[in-house]
Amino acid sequence: MVRQIRLNAFFMNCVVHQSPGLWRHPRDRTQDYTDISYWVDLARTLERGRFDALFLADVLGVYDVYCGGAEAALRGAVQVPVNDPVLLVPVLAYATRHLGFGVTSILSYDQPYAFARRMSTLDHLTKGRVGWNVVTGYLDSAARAAGRSRQDGHDLRYEIADDYMEAVYKLWEGSWEDGAVIRDREAGVFADPARVHRIRHEGRHFQLDGYHLSEPSPQRTPVLFQAGSSPRGRAFAARHAECVFIAGNSTAEIRRLVGEIRERAAAAGRDPQAITVFLSAVCVPGRTRGEAQDKLADYRRYGSVEGSLVLQSGWQGVDFAAAPLDTPIAALGRGSVEAHDRSDRPPDRRTIRELGEAATLGGGAPLLTGSAADVADEMQRWVEEADIDGFNLTSVVAPESYVDFVDIVVPELQRRGVHKQDYRAGTLREKLGGEARLPPSHPGARHRAG
Repeated sequence: MVRQIRLNAFFMNCVVHQSPGLWRHPRDRTQDYTDISYWVDLARTLERGRFDALFLADVLGVYDVYCGGAEAALRGAVQVPVNDPVLLVPVLAYATRHLGFGVTSILSYDQPYAFARRMSTLDHLTKGRVGWNVVTGYLDSAARAAGRSRQDGHDLRYEIADDYMEAVYKLWEGSWEDGAVIRDREAGVFADPARVHRIRHEGRHFQLDGYHLSEPSPQRTPVLFQAGSSPRGRAFAARHAECVFIAGNSTAEIRRLVGEIRERAAAAGRDPQAITVFLSAVCVPGRTRGEAQDKLADYRRYGSVEGSLVLQSGWQGVDFAAAPLDTPIAALGRGSVEAHDRSDRPPDRRTIRELGEAATLGGGAPLLTGSAADVADEMQRWVEEADIDGFNLTSVVAPESYVDFVDIVVPELQRRGVHKQDYRAGTLREKLGGEARLPPSHPGARHRAG
């Protein structure tokens, strides 16, 4: 059986997501990010291309590690200004019929009780097409803005996240039984109180005592996405995630990481093949190989090395402005940064400049370029060699990157039988190949009432 390739659009409610400087390109429309018609056009394009979901990244705080301040981020619109992704979803769901929506929400600054209702509301309004990207945060500037001196330590954030997940699972799965809502007009009974349960959670980091405020939504628990890259993050993903985002430029290394996640999931009693793995990638296709190369060269003229290093500094906690651009990265004491560097130079000789240049398009994700056949070949190679299930495609020029992919690459993928001709019926979880709700082997399912 031919393996189907899953596709998400990896985007953000801002001007610059992961291609700093490209907002200056004459065909780029990201400056329209405050215009809802811009988003509706994008969602309809993705649905026309049978994308599984529009995955909306988010960040709290500003990138202020580079040069010790936010000036470079503000000057280059590097993920600031950035608007709330959640508020886009109901409108885009109304404008589409099948496209899913993955929403990033940073649990470190949001209480489980209110958050659980927000996601249930979205699941109702989208008819079960919503997913949650579980994020703990990574910027100290966000912690300071929330009234803390700094964010919690890395592993502690995941410990807190485990407790958070237990709390929201209990609300989504355990408060209302499936038959609790009766809607009996004649008897005047909307819900059977005996089948609606008070949730008590006494965790190390979160406590709650109350009823979930929303009746059961189509999925109850939204599809769970996660993108942790550290060993602790991968352990969290193996326990909770249904879809995992992974980054890197080596098929062998990605295959190793995918294998580790699946092994950890199996050890936790889950079906390892039920985890869908998406690789971050950026695509610049053309009708011909030459057209693609011309387009790529045009795009590169607008890339901002400074903006790229602003992102890298925030992601890695290293001020890449602290040394001249031609300084080897190893001299900063961090070694190489494989996940964000496509340079062929030995790790101990890669420079800050090379890191910045490599990451101007799509944050340094693998570049898929060439004709439709070239891109399709490369995508199939990644799927076969790295054991991934699909791609999280970030844009270079928006919405052009997605329009080109839909018009040029999707027909070739469909011709090869590796991309769907149409959507499955049902919720986002069903469209991804599962049941409407969490499978029994998932830890959240054990809290299911009734």
